[in-house]
Amino acid sequence: MAEVEIGIGKSGRRAYGFDDIAIVPSRRTRDPEDVDISWEIDAYKFELPLMGSAMDGVISPYTAIEIGKLGGLGVLNLEGLWTRYEDPDSVYQEIASLDPEKVTQRMQELYAEPIKMELVTERIREIKAQGVVAAASITPQRTTQMIKAIQDAELDVLVIQGTVVSAEHVSKTSEPLNLKRFIRELEIPVIVGGCASYQAALHLMRTGAVGVLVGVGPGNACTTRGVLGLGVPQATAIADAAGARMRHLDETGVYVQVIADGGMSRGGDVAKAIACGADAVMIGSPLAAAAEAPGKGYHWGMATFHPTLPRGTRVKTQVRGTLKEILVGPAHENDGRLNLFGALRTSMATCGYETVKEFQKAEVMVAPALQTEGKALQQAQHVGMGH
Repeated sequence: MAEVEIGIGKSGRRAYGFDDIAIVPSRRTRDPEDVDISWEIDAYKFELPLMGSAMDGVISPYTAIEIGKLGGLGVLNLEGLWTRYEDPDSVYQEIASLDPEKVTQRMQELYAEPIKMELVTERIREIKAQGVVAAASITPQRTTQMIKAIQDAELDVLVIQGTVVSAEHVSKTSEPLNLKRFIRELEIPVIVGGCASYQAALHLMRTGAVGVLVGVGPGNACTTRGVLGLGVPQATAIADAAGARMRHLDETGVYVQVIADGGMSRGGDVAKAIACGADAVMIGSPLAAAAEAPGKGYHWGMATFHPTLPRGTRVKTQVRGTLKEILVGPAHENDGRLNLFGALRTSMATCGYETVKEFQKAEVMVAPALQTEGKALQQAQHVGMGH
């Protein structure tokens, strides 16, 4: 791809986000009822290509169970409130009541409460007891410390997750986690991320992970791009990771799932993520707007409470509907924030594709005017696509 000259001595590729692109309808259409949007990863099959993001304002044991019953996979943050407090309801209440200028410091204090290994095991078992697939997230730094409690609970899917996770972490002060050795020795399937480039995705695939999370900084509550200056717009990041997946498949015969993580708030964003090459999506803020969400009207990222360098903020959410309405409808609003996976199904049907893997081949066009063309009245009145 041609590079753009930034200045003498520095050039860079042009990258695209979801708002920069459009899916091009093809010559064929089909009935939405004939479309299959199911997703398989390792030994597990899901009716929806969905992971609920491991954020405390989004996933509680209860919402993980409900998402599982609806056909997706909710991921519990094992370093969050649910493993620090026996009953975190009062903590949620306090976070929701804090003034904006005080929230980050107070959250740092609340999250200083030690993680309790017995709660790690208990929360996983709580989810499994309801007959759904149990998935949970930890950071690379705490993986060795927490793995026994996780194994004791017989977790189904482990997510090793950070702002950026690499297969070649270097440290002069401590022994870093050897991802490749750890994953190969573990019987639990592992998803790793985030990453945002071809090379990083390829190296993570070579660790033996069954899936790779793609996304650095696109989430509604994330401030990584402002704090660290890091990130790649999601459409380009996903397409690059999909290219790495094909190279890895050619080299090994092993297909690794690409999971778009963040930056999706409407059904059209989910459809574009798949069309760019994702096998599934991980979403947070749309689920934080569910009536069942534990955040009590607020949503915050996994690094919001970092003790020395927070890279997230608490954002207020508007309750838009139930988890069911947000994921599979019916929608009672017209702005694309409800029935996300009904929208994916209809988008695929409109373009004539029957499966998610087929939809990855859809034609995509750079279309900066897509969100604004002919929408002057909606924008002026702040309705529909003018929100």
